[in-house]
Amino acid sequence: MALIEALIGPITALIDKVIPDKAARDKAKLELLQMQGSQDLAEINARLSAIVAEANSHDPWTSRARPSFLYVIYILLLWAVPMGLLSAFSPAKARDIAEGMNAYLSGLPEPLYALFGTGYLGYTAARQWGKITGSDK
Repeated sequence: MALIEALIGPITALIDKVIPDKAARDKAKLELLQMQGSQDLAEINARLSAIVAEANSHDPWTSRARPSFLYVIYILLLWAVPMGLLSAFSPAKARDIAEGMNAYLSGLPEPLYALFGTGYLGYTAARQWGKITGSDK
């Protein structure tokens, strides 16, 4: 529960910045406070605790898995630079390579993309939590 209590302050500050209408802002804060004792909040706390525990793991496979996966995605994005150069000299080959990559990426199942998004957001949240609590030193 300490994790959620620590998040309430930043979340209410975020609500102040995001919701311009004072009445709607107060209603959102009230709902957040009501949620503090509810089952939903306990579920969120359990999920965040698991993410933080994984981020603090000393297991080398666990600690390297998230960054390694992100590096793969970065490489895929950076692949656009040599493809751009190739297209300047041989547009047909670049188009064939791009079509092949598109066919491959379209063949990957949707849950894999959802897993990436969840992992990326979880990693980001755990890193931010570590910075807030000072455990990332």
